Amino acid sequence: MITKPKQPDTLRFALPKGRTEAGVRTLLADAGIALRSGPRGYRPIPSVPWLEPKLLKPQNIVEMLAAGSRDVGFAGADWVAEKQADLVELLDTGLDPVSVVAAAPPDLLVDGILPNRRLVIASELTRLTAAWVAAKNLDADIIRSYGATEVFPPEDADVIVDITATGETLAANRLVVVDTVLESSTRLYASREAMADPSKKQSIEALVLGINSVLAARTRVMVELNIAVDLSDGLFRILPSMREPTVASLHGGEALAVKAAVLREDLPDLIPTLKEVGATDIVVSRLEQIVP
Repeated sequence: MITKPKQPDTLRFALPKGRTEAGVRTLLADAGIALRSGPRGYRPIPSVPWLEPKLLKPQNIVEMLAAGSRDVGFAGADWVAEKQADLVELLDTGLDPVSVVAAAPPDLLVDGILPNRRLVIASELTRLTAAWVAAKNLDADIIRSYGATEVFPPEDADVIVDITATGETLAANRLVVVDTVLESSTRLYASREAMADPSKKQSIEALVLGINSVLAARTRVMVELNIAVDLSDGLFRILPSMREPTVASLHGGEALAVKAAVLREDLPDLIPTLKEVGATDIVVSRLEQIVP
């Protein structure tokens, strides 16, 4: 008799509100977890009963996870570092990659580096900035900004430490990057308390497995092809796969049907090479999830 799987423990789940929200919602949907807007906009209704989602600003997600009022949630690595939060990083989604950089007007620089004098640095990320100032042995006063940090120089600050994705805003304000403080992206974190609870840890691991399977599938495609048996050795020498390709004999026994999950980025070089070794009827299809 097959027993029904145990219902996972409910997880208090924090979702980022703002520019990262759409990417996270799509990632969850691809993992089979759909979220629809409820009567209270900050508490979407999930398609699975063991998640209790709530929309919060990324900074608040870090604080709530550190306080233990949320079990698991998505946040940027930059805010975890800024808040000095003691969290468990579960996975890096690779979504919304940004850099925390120090930037200044080019006129301030001496041969491309900051001048050896007392500087005024503006930033919302004051802890990260203070750590960077100490690491670079700079003489500086740090002032906290509350948005639009890029407009501070040159009148109100010499340097800024800010988050940038493309660098366009910095360039528009005549600022150049002088150093990269931190590379960041949207990641999934858990509270220490949740990970110490065996039942919640099991639920968290199930969530991570589902999300990781989607992230893995996004990097690969399934390649299917036919090849004559006497040409197959040449094919298997060049065909990448996760472990070994799947092979079946075609009707008549003179050819093989082969399929393998290959890295999407390899396709431009792989397809011509497959044709060169004699592969025919090549089909490339999208993968939804990969669970090793």
